[in-house]
Amino acid sequence: MNIHEYQSKMILKGFGLPVPRGDVAESPPAARAVAERLAAEGAPAFVVKAQIHAGGRGKAGGIRRADTPEAVESAARQLLGHRLVTPQTGPEGKIVRRVLVEEAVPIAAEYYVAVLVDRSLQKPIVMASPAGGMDIEEVAVRQPEAIVREVLWDLDRIHPYQARRLGLRLGFQGSLLAEFGRIVQGLVEAFWRCDATLVEVNPLVRRTDDRLLLLDAKVVLDDNALYRHPDLAALRDVEEEDPLEVEATRARLSYIRLDGNIGCMVNGAGLAMATMDIIQWAGGRPANFLDVGGGASPEQVAQAFRILMADPRVKAVLINIFGGILRCDRLATGIVTAAREVGVRVPMVIRLEGTNVEEGRRILAESGLNFTVAHDMEEAARKVVELAGKQLS
Repeated sequence: MNIHEYQSKMILKGFGLPVPRGDVAESPPAARAVAERLAAEGAPAFVVKAQIHAGGRGKAGGIRRADTPEAVESAARQLLGHRLVTPQTGPEGKIVRRVLVEEAVPIAAEYYVAVLVDRSLQKPIVMASPAGGMDIEEVAVRQPEAIVREVLWDLDRIHPYQARRLGLRLGFQGSLLAEFGRIVQGLVEAFWRCDATLVEVNPLVRRTDDRLLLLDAKVVLDDNALYRHPDLAALRDVEEEDPLEVEATRARLSYIRLDGNIGCMVNGAGLAMATMDIIQWAGGRPANFLDVGGGASPEQVAQAFRILMADPRVKAVLINIFGGILRCDRLATGIVTAAREVGVRVPMVIRLEGTNVEEGRRILAESGLNFTVAHDMEEAARKVVELAGKQLS
């Protein structure tokens, strides 16, 4: 689960990590009030940061410096309620509903630090770089030698010598080296105790007075572990999520939006991956990853069908089911029920195999609805790609 920058900083501050003074605001006057409070505490200038679930805000004009509380109010007015388009939002952008107002700090240097899972090692690692403030993917391509890593062999902690080794490779010495070590240990503790999949600080800055500060932070939480963290689950902002993904979550379906035009309904993650692969092989592009799972009820199948039909980008649908616990007749009943309620606006190809497959095919055939039946995955992929192409022509 993604959360906002201000929420990430709130979590990390709770682990004793240094973050800039500031607060979130949902209106221009509220933003000005935050700046006036910071000014009373000695802040010489301010930064107004749009809070959306996307990176690249600075390049898109979503982060603005302001020298006075009046300028903060003006900057907030220019951001709040407006759509911000960054390289990560897509051309549709995201509406800015709140801003983070923080004190501006004098910066001497910027660094990158993150705790994440290295899937090739099947271990969490700490990754760091002296090239902070940039996209780490860009650093990896242009300066791979500028990225250093330490593997968390004990999973829940980093040894002091490892933190020290990272700090030395970033150029820290003396008290700064010790402070960097404490920050890395705090990030690892936050990663472990929050069941995060990513804790990223970019940039970690060295102020001109030689103190370290988490200037920007991102925490991504493991959805499967949220039941252990009701306080963190409460941070979810559904307004930042795709409405269809929200609807799928409520129906306990696995749905991920992709950029193609062929809707996919499958049961099981392995079959989903295989289905998307064979659609690509046949020359098409999946519009989503929709997994109803092994024990879906007819109601869940019907909800999955409604989600597929609600996406205007979908030009054809492939339903690819291997019936085990999810019997083919139960799936067919759900599809027919939903199709009658919602209507079938695009061509639909159905491939069924497994438990009660003949009964499932009978239900589909006698429904009076127009389905295209395929007998194997290759045939199904070829047919759905052909039908989607006809819809576009």
